[in-house]
Amino acid sequence: MTPPNPNNTDSLRGLAFALSAYVMWGLLPLYMKALSHIPAAEVVAHRIIWSVPIAGLLLIVLRRTKDLQAALRSPKTLLMACVTAALITVNWGIYVWSITSGHALDAALGYYINPLFSVFLGAVVLGERPTRIQMVAIALAAGAVVVLTVAAGGLPLAAVGLTLTWGLYAFFKKSLPVGPNQGFMLEVLILTPIALGYIIYLTATGSSSFTVSGTNTALLLGCGVVTAIPLMVFANGAKLLRLSTIGILQYIAPTMIFLVAVFVFGEEFDGARMIAFPMIWAALVIYSVSLVKQMRRSTA
Repeated sequence: MTPPNPNNTDSLRGLAFALSAYVMWGLLPLYMKALSHIPAAEVVAHRIIWSVPIAGLLLIVLRRTKDLQAALRSPKTLLMACVTAALITVNWGIYVWSITSGHALDAALGYYINPLFSVFLGAVVLGERPTRIQMVAIALAAGAVVVLTVAAGGLPLAAVGLTLTWGLYAFFKKSLPVGPNQGFMLEVLILTPIALGYIIYLTATGSSSFTVSGTNTALLLGCGVVTAIPLMVFANGAKLLRLSTIGILQYIAPTMIFLVAVFVFGEEFDGARMIAFPMIWAALVIYSVSLVKQMRRSTA
């Protein structure tokens, strides 16, 4: 298991882990697009089911199964894990739908806004005081959402949904009293009976896509790999990096999603997005500068 980062410094190993995870997340739309002919709910169910053996194997290799057993015996931990499991399921569902239905730009927008939503959440729920610069960044992000809402005649629901579910997931995940790998395994174990039940229902009604073709079977089996591996690689890398470094690296994935959406999927980058996305990018630059300054003051 990757040791913690007691000196609050960056390591090359941690950087390699984190970069690998973000690049995998950035390329994930290419994989999900190949599943466009399969309903999003079925894809999510397979993401859950086939993540279990991968996450379980890792815990066995790391000899962390006792931690998982202790978590399974704790009603409080199980209740908290049910909350995070529900949030990550909804997040996955929105994400898969966004990519497969031609709304990958909304997915990029949602993950761009997320760090600013986390600052807002900390201020509202935890009573944390954002700096003036951070308030400006949040206002810019909110303005970008207003621009898109006015242009489309309604909220960009996919982007807002991804922001809310991932932000709340990260918030509650911090309170989950188990390690990140054990926590992920606990979440997918909780979700597995529901996912299995849904797959059995689809099979019984002749609606399952799993065995329709060898391609479908291989793609759905691979959902476990593309789901579990990046999450666990990132979880281990995050322990070896400073918060400010993670804060800046997290823009890699939505930037790659944005580039894939425009240049590979051919999604329209219309006038409203030409205004909204630069507003978001400016907000993120402001937020990043503020975060780095805070970390430097803390270190000093």
